[in-house]
Amino acid sequence: MRRMPSRLKLNTLRSQMLIGFLAVMLLILTIVGGLTFHSVSNLLKNNAEKHIQQTAIQTNGRLESILDQIDSLTTLVSTNDYVQRLLLRDLSGSPATFAERQALPPIINLVQLYTDGIKSVELYNKDGARLYPLDDTGLLDKVPENWVKQATTKEGGLVWFGIDPLDSTSLLAIRQVSLVDQYFSTGGYLLIRADRSKFALKGSLSGESEKETMLLLASDGQFITSNDDTISQETVARLADGSNDPTITIGNQSFIVVRQRSSVTGWTLIILTPVNVVTKGISVLRTTIIVSAVGGTLLFTLLSFFLSTLITRPVFQLIKAMRGTRLGILKPIETASATMEIRELNFSYNRMVDNINELIQLVYEKELSRSHTELKALQAQINPHFLFNALDVLYWSLLDRDEDKLADYVVAMSDLFRYTITGSSKGSWVKLRDELDHVERYLLIMKMRFEDRLEWEIEAPDEFADVELPRLLLQPLVENAILHGVESRIEPGRVKLTVARADDRIAITVEDDGIGMDPEKLRSLLEGLESGKVASSKASGVGLANVQRRLQLFFSGNGAQGAEMAIDSSPGHGTRIIIHIPIEGGQVL
Repeated sequence: MRRMPSRLKLNTLRSQMLIGFLAVMLLILTIVGGLTFHSVSNLLKNNAEKHIQQTAIQTNGRLESILDQIDSLTTLVSTNDYVQRLLLRDLSGSPATFAERQALPPIINLVQLYTDGIKSVELYNKDGARLYPLDDTGLLDKVPENWVKQATTKEGGLVWFGIDPLDSTSLLAIRQVSLVDQYFSTGGYLLIRADRSKFALKGSLSGESEKETMLLLASDGQFITSNDDTISQETVARLADGSNDPTITIGNQSFIVVRQRSSVTGWTLIILTPVNVVTKGISVLRTTIIVSAVGGTLLFTLLSFFLSTLITRPVFQLIKAMRGTRLGILKPIETASATMEIRELNFSYNRMVDNINELIQLVYEKELSRSHTELKALQAQINPHFLFNALDVLYWSLLDRDEDKLADYVVAMSDLFRYTITGSSKGSWVKLRDELDHVERYLLIMKMRFEDRLEWEIEAPDEFADVELPRLLLQPLVENAILHGVESRIEPGRVKLTVARADDRIAITVEDDGIGMDPEKLRSLLEGLESGKVASSKASGVGLANVQRRLQLFFSGNGAQGAEMAIDSSPGHGTRIIIHIPIEGGQVL
């Protein structure tokens, strides 16, 4: 049995069932796994962000506690009665004496005494002249003018600006000293310089090997300190641009960004936590989901394959039995199935096979009887038609002819009648040489009628002399060539019959040099032959239809290499009829 091509294997019922089951399983696993992974990963990230946020609040709170302490102590200094009186006198035009300024250190150094990390506290009057320490340096020599204006607008609040422009190891803060007795007008300024290292961020918040990176930025985005000395200025600039993106990519690593702004200083504490630290649990979850999906898919594939095989095996057995019909073998299926639907299908198929076998036998017998009857009818149709034409020839030949020619004519007519009438009792098949002899006798008789108006030529190699063909197959073609090619002409006409090999068949060509047919008439003739309805004033079409029908009946079992007839004609170039028949002959249905 011929096997189906591999490219059709996907079209089998088992393959479609297996693919369908797997597609549904994979779809469900993908949706469930994706939703689970998404939900759990978001939960882990949110919890990690909340934890980092709480840590940032705590870290920022520790910094603010130190700053609050500095704020409280500088408030005591700015509201000290001696400082207030000294600045009030300076405002009224009585600058402090050297002795009065020497009394300030115990008051101002109170901030350094109770707070670790304060480098110095300086006191300036309203015009920016320094009262303490004892030198002539002005306030604007230490800080930009806009910082002073910003401290003034704060109205006594402590303002932290960031790194000292003159000393990168120090942080600066300015407080306006408001005069209580002058309706809290500006009396002077306190300049606090703190040690930058005291604000350093050290260690890891989570204790992981891959620590978090912490940065402290001033309100204007100025970098203050970090626990990572390798942090680049480009990264600081990206973090200070005001963007609130929850994640940032630095190099080839992604970080979760948590920001906490201080209400005391306006500074922002930024904590960068590597995403892979937060998503360690997600990686385990992803691996678990993938392993479960692969294991479930393999198990489901095995079960689906077993189930699809169990369902489709009886169907394949039925298909195998049906393929036998291509070889003409119709056999019932003896295998019984436990499945009710398959058992009913097998039973119906067996009943159908029995009915078809009975119908085939009946149709074969009827067709065989009909074929023999039709052959006899066609043979009977040929004989009267030919005899009618022979009598017509006899009529024309008897006119003005001597007795010798009439004797030859009678002999030829005798042979023709013997071949036509008595030959049918000898069988339907004849040798090609006998059929060509019959055609030549017919042409001789036609020569007596048309005299010099008819010329003919027969070319047939001896190697084809024993080829068998149906009796009286060529004579109607020659008759058609004479009636349409010679009789329709005033000048002499020519009929040529040629036999040649064409692969495993022989080609018999009958052609004339008559007036031919136009394309419309040729098309009408071919359509008539195809449909079996031929209209012709000289009944030649009936002869062609007879030939074509007998070719179909005698050679119908030879497949693509069976017999066929072709007609070619054009106006002024005559008509050519070619029939192809197998060299080994044919058989009657």
